[in-house]
Amino acid sequence: MTDIQPTDRELEALKVLWQKGEATVRDVCDALNASGEDLAYTTVLSLLQVMEQKKLVDYRREGKAYIYRPLIEREKTYRQLAGGFLDRVFDGALDEYMVHALESRKLSATQLDELQAMIDNARSKSRKPLVQKKSRKKKGGSR
Repeated sequence: MTDIQPTDRELEALKVLWQKGEATVRDVCDALNASGEDLAYTTVLSLLQVMEQKKLVDYRREGKAYIYRPLIEREKTYRQLAGGFLDRVFDGALDEYMVHALESRKLSATQLDELQAMIDNARSKSRKPLVQKKSRKKKGGSR
């Protein structure tokens, strides 16, 4: 595993690999192009080779085909990217980010309920039971 953050295009290739588990260069190329890119096979091959050098992906050879698989986890990558964005853009101010995020999109009642459930879950996890401090008696008598 690595803590190197993928570029935007590398992230798009990783999304294909996370969805498929593993894929040939042609599979990745076709998926990227289906999402609006216009990339040549050799461009995608070069992209995946750079990603392999960065330890973002690994590959095996099957006949003439190279089959790639992700080496980094989707959830961990998203957490790192989100945390980096929050720190870089909002200086870590989650409340300020949330205000802007909520104002930038119209959310359905279901989405708002899901967000509220996440907030409630985070709140319950942050509550720690109060531990009573034991009173200590000094050894030896009073002076």
